[in-house]
Amino acid sequence: MTAPTYVIVPGLRGHVEEHWQTLLAGALADSLIVPPIDGDPVNLAARLEALEKTVAAATGPVILVAHSAGCPTVVYWAQQTAQKVAGALLATPPDLTQPMHAPHPTPEQLAEGGWGELPMSPLPWPSIVVSSTDDPLADADVVAGYAEAWGSKLVDAGAVGHLNPAAGYGPWPKAVELLAELREMAGLSTAV
Repeated sequence: MTAPTYVIVPGLRGHVEEHWQTLLAGALADSLIVPPIDGDPVNLAARLEALEKTVAAATGPVILVAHSAGCPTVVYWAQQTAQKVAGALLATPPDLTQPMHAPHPTPEQLAEGGWGELPMSPLPWPSIVVSSTDDPLADADVVAGYAEAWGSKLVDAGAVGHLNPAAGYGPWPKAVELLAELREMAGLSTAV
């Protein structure tokens, strides 16, 4: 079985040193982080291009590890390509139709950046969606609807907020367990 390359897809804030995704990337044998977007961070076309380039640079099959706005980025990108992707972990996707607290962009700003209706068709590879019961950026029922529409396994992580440093994550050991499950779903090596 082939070991994957993990492509870390951050949210709108990009690479954050104390974030669980960054810590996870440092612990994985083979990982790449999608670089920050120059200029306007809500420019969806630029985010899709950065994801495309990062996946193209990976060797072997890819497991996407997305958080927050990285999740809809992956879902939009899946509509145009599925190159080299074996699976995706989508942690706490936001509800982009609802106003979010500052400093997050408004729905109008997101629309100006190209974020339209979120695709609600099955993803072309196995996926796991992680939901939080107290996420300030998306109701758990909305996230459950995403998982169903995308054909993803839904994992209820409990009360983990938005699963970011502000909610106390830093390290998130559950990610390693979920990646092992995702590798198994995708028929890849079970070694990290």
